[in-house]
Amino acid sequence: MKIEYDAQADALYIQLRGEVAVDDNLDIEDGVTIDLDEGRHIVGVEILDASKRLSPSDLSRVFVEGLPPTS
Repeated sequence: MKIEYDAQADALYIQLRGEVAVDDNLDIEDGVTIDLDEGRHIVGVEILDASKRLSPSDLSRVFVEGLPPTS
């Protein structure tokens, strides 16, 4: 997973699955788009006007909880 913020575009992109081609996208609300692979699985989420939707602390902190241990 990768999270990128483009300050110039004020866009946040959360890539859930790497190395997967985006086949389609779905606007779930104004400024929020879900990218889908050819099997209609979610690849990523784009959020436009991110600074208006999320506070600066939301943009600077990411918490990961409950992940299983890696081997």
